[in-house]
Amino acid sequence: MNTSITGKVALVTGASKGIGAACALSLAEAGASVSICSRNQEELAAMAADIQRKTGVRVLAIAADVTRQEDVERLVNRTRGELGPVDILVNNAGAAGQIGPFDDVPVEEYSRLYDLNVVSMVRLVKAVLGEMKIKKWGRIINISSENGLQPDPDMTPYNLTKAAIINFSKSLSKTVGQYNILVNTVSPAFIYTPLVEGMLKDIAAARHITPEQALQGFLAEKRPNVELKRAGRIEEVGDVVAFLASESASFITGTNIRVDGGSVAAI
Repeated sequence: MNTSITGKVALVTGASKGIGAACALSLAEAGASVSICSRNQEELAAMAADIQRKTGVRVLAIAADVTRQEDVERLVNRTRGELGPVDILVNNAGAAGQIGPFDDVPVEEYSRLYDLNVVSMVRLVKAVLGEMKIKKWGRIINISSENGLQPDPDMTPYNLTKAAIINFSKSLSKTVGQYNILVNTVSPAFIYTPLVEGMLKDIAAARHITPEQALQGFLAEKRPNVELKRAGRIEEVGDVVAFLASESASFITGTNIRVDGGSVAAI
C-alpha cells in the first residue's frame, strides 16, 4: 500500500491542537511538507516545532483567521512562496458555537457559525483549486462530525453546519473529479481532544470521581452508541486523513468516512 506523499505540500487549518494538529502530524509522517494555521501564533509555532522535531519535515506556522478573505489569501500565498503550491487541503478550522435549547440561540449565531465552519472552507478551496486543476492532482479533505448525520438536540447551529460540510464535499467532488482532484469528508465522533479532556476533568471534579469514571459515565449518558466504549484518539483521525491524501485512496472521492467507534446508529 502506497501511503507516501513525499514531495506534496499540505495545508491544514485549525491545526494548533487537537484533530487539526494530529492531521498535520500524520501528513508530515507520510512525507508531506506542511503549512498549519490557527489564530493563535504562539500555540501554532509550538506545534509546528513539535511536528518538525518528530518528523524532520518542514512545517510552516502561519496565524490566520479563515473568516477573513485577506487572511486566507495571505495564508495560501505564503505557503506557495515558501513550500510550493498546495496539493492537499485539510479544512479543519471551526467551532461548536452556542450550545443550548433552540429557543435560547439567536438567529445571528447561525450566520456567524456558518461563516466560520462552512464558508471558510469555500474560501480556502477557491484559493487553491486553480493550481490543483493545472497539475491535475489534488486532495481536499473536509472535517465534519457525527453531528452532521446524528444531530444533538442542543447543538442546532453546529448540526446544521456539519451537515452542510458533508453536502459541500459531495457537491464539489462532482465538479472537480475530471481534474483528478479528490474531495472527501471525515466525520469524527467523541475524540479525546484537549476540549474533551477539559470537560471530563470538570465533570470528575464536580462529581468527586476519577476522569476515567467521568468518561464512562459520559459515554453511557450521552454517547451510548459508541460501540468501542472509549473516546477516539486524535491520531486515529489524522491517519485516515493521511490515507485519503495518498495514492492508496486514488479511487475514493465524494464519500464521508466516519471515525466514530460506531457512534452513528444509522446505516
